[in-house]
Amino acid sequence: MTGPRFTFQGDRLWLPTAPGTSLDVAAETQVRLPEGLVAQRVAPDAPVPDGVEALGLRDAFPRMDPAEWTQAGRAYQWLAWEAGHRFCGACQAALEPGEGASRRCPACGRVVFPSNSTAIIVLIQRGEGPRRELALARSPHFKPGVYSPVAGFAEPGESLEQTVHREVAEELGIRVHRLRYFGSQAWPFPNGLMVGFRAEHLDGELRPDPAELEDARWFTRDDLPLLPGPISIARWMLDAALAEGD
Repeated sequence: MTGPRFTFQGDRLWLPTAPGTSLDVAAETQVRLPEGLVAQRVAPDAPVPDGVEALGLRDAFPRMDPAEWTQAGRAYQWLAWEAGHRFCGACQAALEPGEGASRRCPACGRVVFPSNSTAIIVLIQRGEGPRRELALARSPHFKPGVYSPVAGFAEPGESLEQTVHREVAEELGIRVHRLRYFGSQAWPFPNGLMVGFRAEHLDGELRPDPAELEDARWFTRDDLPLLPGPISIARWMLDAALAEGD
């Protein structure tokens, strides 16, 4: 099975700017995904070919078909996994290709498979009708003025629902209930899986954790801050919630 080929230099995708541009280059690493898609990484000092731009995935998003961008993100995640699993975490021996997509240690027999870092993102609401409000927070890592639903990584031994309750309590100081699954998104920055939930405010006042957040507030649909860009599940959740009031 053959499929499209995506070339990365570090965390930058080589994106042809003209039809028919060849990306037949010497690759340091090449991985063929189960569906036939090929992901490859070139050396950091390799010259960018004529007719090609080297772009981060976020910058490449508006230049690509959404389905193609998703494939590029998938390719990047597999390359990141391969780069981080060259040696056995138990005995430090070099790993070898195993069955399917796995890597196997020839010394101790340990087998590892590709995996994601799972995180939740939750849009919290309260009130009814025109007084309905959304709890949005601002991380110091966001672009100026942008607020988003809160997110956080699942810890070992937690269900996703437990992660939602813990993260909301830790980051916002409130409690929620009536959790509803919204959807998920593979998040290739570098190897995440974002799982979206909606929830209703149960009790407590917003007290943002200063170690994680610059600010957190309740916003009405008529007084919203700058929102995340269309690339992310955070924006999809907000757009869906706002459309319900139309």
